[in-house]
Amino acid sequence: MELFRIKKDIPFMRHALIFNVISALTFVAAVFFLLHKGLHLSVEFTGGTLMEVSYSKPANLERVRKTIDSLGIADANVQSFGEASRVLIRLPVDKALTTAQQGDKVFNALLAQDADVKKQSVSFVGPQVGDELAHDGLRALLMVIVGVMAYLAVRFEWKYAVAAIIANLHDVVIILGFFAFFQWEFNLSVLAAVLAVLGYSVNESVVIFDRIRENFRKQRKTSVTEVIDNAITSTISRTVITHGCTQIMVLAMLLIGGPTLHGFATALTIGILFGIYSSVFVAAAIAMWLGVKREDLIKPIKEKDDTDGAVV
Repeated sequence: MELFRIKKDIPFMRHALIFNVISALTFVAAVFFLLHKGLHLSVEFTGGTLMEVSYSKPANLERVRKTIDSLGIADANVQSFGEASRVLIRLPVDKALTTAQQGDKVFNALLAQDADVKKQSVSFVGPQVGDELAHDGLRALLMVIVGVMAYLAVRFEWKYAVAAIIANLHDVVIILGFFAFFQWEFNLSVLAAVLAVLGYSVNESVVIFDRIRENFRKQRKTSVTEVIDNAITSTISRTVITHGCTQIMVLAMLLIGGPTLHGFATALTIGILFGIYSSVFVAAAIAMWLGVKREDLIKPIKEKDDTDGAVV
């Protein structure tokens, strides 16, 4: 399925150096903000109070958020829990109050707003749990990276694996850099989005690499840069369809999904946009700089020796 077809190949690799410099500067800026500002971690990672309340009817989450905000509690996370009538509230650590006091403070405010509310439970999540989540998340990220590299090295060749993983890490660091620069809350849903972007981004790289391999078989006398340009150009229509449809869904979550999905949708939006860019101008270009050639994917056919099978 194609929306359009470009007859003349676009010389992407002619400008590869310029785009790689832009990518490197963007990457360095993202790393700088991560080191200088750091991530604004949510309660899941830093520890805090978990509070569950219930209503006899579907809860108005926006009203609950406004009530908590009116108490001067920043970064509280409010979401439905199991049923529409049950609400899970995550509150950051307040050194001036105990867990019970903080829970009573919030519950009394909710009770004044709606007498129908009932307190189900109040518990404290220690920072050690947050550390465990952070380590588990980092471990999951490393496992995904190793798995992607192994898959690409087996399916294609090590140069493609290195190029793709650099492009993928580029996307991940850029997402983290945005969250560090704007100090958006980094929670478990954002971490899930980062892991999703890794798989999503590598899919685009695999499509381009597969077309490059196919072109090497068909275009025997074409240079490597021309083969790569043709592979990228011929997959543009597919890229527009795939990423366009995905972005429409993610934008719907971003615009009307509410605060609970906002961080997740924001991370995916950044990841999708930079995933397209990195697959074309980072992964393919790095593969070219690493010296990928036809022999890496298409083994030369050995000429048959005329003396083989000769009777002496």
